[in-house]
Amino acid sequence: MSKPEIDWPADKVERRKVSDLTPYARNSRTHSDEQVAQIAASIKEWGFTTPVLIDPDGGIIAGHGRVMAAQRLGLEDVPCIIAQGWSDAQKRAYVIADNKLALNAGWDNDLLKIEFQELESLRFDLELTGFSVEEMDGLFYEPTEPEAPKDLSGQAERFEVIIECTDEGEQERAYNHAQAGGFECRISTF
Repeated sequence: MSKPEIDWPADKVERRKVSDLTPYARNSRTHSDEQVAQIAASIKEWGFTTPVLIDPDGGIIAGHGRVMAAQRLGLEDVPCIIAQGWSDAQKRAYVIADNKLALNAGWDNDLLKIEFQELESLRFDLELTGFSVEEMDGLFYEPTEPEAPKDLSGQAERFEVIIECTDEGEQERAYNHAQAGGFECRISTF
């Protein structure tokens, strides 16, 4: 018994002019300038890896941020897949589902930490992953409560600590960690 053939949109990729694509006016997912810049940087690094999902008339169903990034990069056309035969309800619901389903995933922080450490040792720009420095700090540094200062009966309670870092990323993480712990910090380069 042969299985029925399914006509998946992703089976057919074609290029469409960016100017012919129309964003969904009621798209509830927002894209900040910073996030669009991250998507643009991702496209510059790896190319356009995920086609834009559109209806036959060029209405964007999924990929609004990618189209905005393509515009920022000055791309004339982008790869698209067409949702043939979808009802209006299916298109509208998928606009929401495409974004929400991705948010429902989690992270294995131990494995993520290993990946970041190895990528950093390879001198790969970790910001291309979309994680902020603060998010990566949360993986590498466990927050601790600073000890209460001891009563030294009026003596100065100032200490100076020098931390040597191998690169700016490590320096920024150490600085942010110390600041979060309530310590006064300054950066000196030698």
